[in-house]
Amino acid sequence: MEGLTSLKVPFQAFSSSSRPRSWITSTQVNVSRRNPFFTFSVRAQVESTEGSATIAASSAESVVEALKVKEWEVGMFQDEVAASQGIRIRRRPPTGPPLHYVGPFEFRLQNEGNTPRNILEEIVWNKDVEVSQLKERKPLISLKKDLENAPPVRDFIGALRAAHERTRLPGLIAEVKKASPSRGLLRENFDPVEIAEAYERGGAACLSVLTDQKYFKGSFENLELIRKAGVKCPLLCKEFIIDAWQLYYARIKGADAVLLIAAVLPDLDIKYMIKICKILGLAALVEVHDEKEFDRVLGIEGIELIGINNRNLETFEVDIANTKKLLEGERGKIVRERNIIMVGESGLFTPNDIAYVQEAGVKAVLVGESIVKQNDPRKGITNLFGKDISLS
Repeated sequence: MEGLTSLKVPFQAFSSSSRPRSWITSTQVNVSRRNPFFTFSVRAQVESTEGSATIAASSAESVVEALKVKEWEVGMFQDEVAASQGIRIRRRPPTGPPLHYVGPFEFRLQNEGNTPRNILEEIVWNKDVEVSQLKERKPLISLKKDLENAPPVRDFIGALRAAHERTRLPGLIAEVKKASPSRGLLRENFDPVEIAEAYERGGAACLSVLTDQKYFKGSFENLELIRKAGVKCPLLCKEFIIDAWQLYYARIKGADAVLLIAAVLPDLDIKYMIKICKILGLAALVEVHDEKEFDRVLGIEGIELIGINNRNLETFEVDIANTKKLLEGERGKIVRERNIIMVGESGLFTPNDIAYVQEAGVKAVLVGESIVKQNDPRKGITNLFGKDISLS
């Protein structure tokens, strides 16, 4: 369940009337519990059912082609399941059926081309390729060995609760962020450790560190540098998580928490990843930005931390009234009953903004742009809250 599973799978490569049936053995399957139809990343050794020691090159090529067909068909089913949950972000480009595919006609109709429909989808497609390459270089078995040398996990949720109790204001998750697709470069003189230390002095309860390089100019190196510099604030790995492998990678790099985005991940993915997080000791900040996503997440057991993103992840438009809208009525009642910490995200620039989302029901806020752009980030925190929230 946690990584690569070895299966022996009977597979009918082509129609039974024209080609032999083969067995696929010692197959590495990347089980990403996104939905009832698992994603297959296959490397197979092929044996004939008749037990012949050698398979002709043409037969081997046939099986490889058949595996490509199966992977493509499973991907199409995944998109259907995700769409049924209101998820519009496709995990990877619908590149169309593999060469020589003669399967169901409806699959061919669903090929919409390889142009992302919005910036989030573009980011996710890029991340899918990036993670596949990283997994080739650093298999899960290697990551598990590295866990032995990972720094101790710190209590991310506990730090937020303590900050809220101390200041009677939302606990601050201050974001170490150099750039964004919507705002471009936020800070020219960017020293991640210096910024993190200033945030800590200014009263931040936790830090969020962007690790996506292509779109946010972040890196896992920044995460490691901050952790090794002795910053005591627990660290959130701000990454676009699409594979459980990334949870292990974040953990060995020094993360205490990770971000899971409901706009990207189907319910089974979220459930599975939360279980992995608990095993690793990581907190999971599950992010929503509309009613449907919020309802989905509230239906999942084990949720302790939910972020409401006031930025529409498809259009990048921001409206902090989104926090109040989502926490009104029954949803807010459920949150209070379960003692879930709500985190307000995006569009927070002034003490009035903080007061607005706090009144709506949040006990923590995640803020990047309005403080990282300041010459003195510590002073930026004081201006954001309207008072000094530091310990000193």
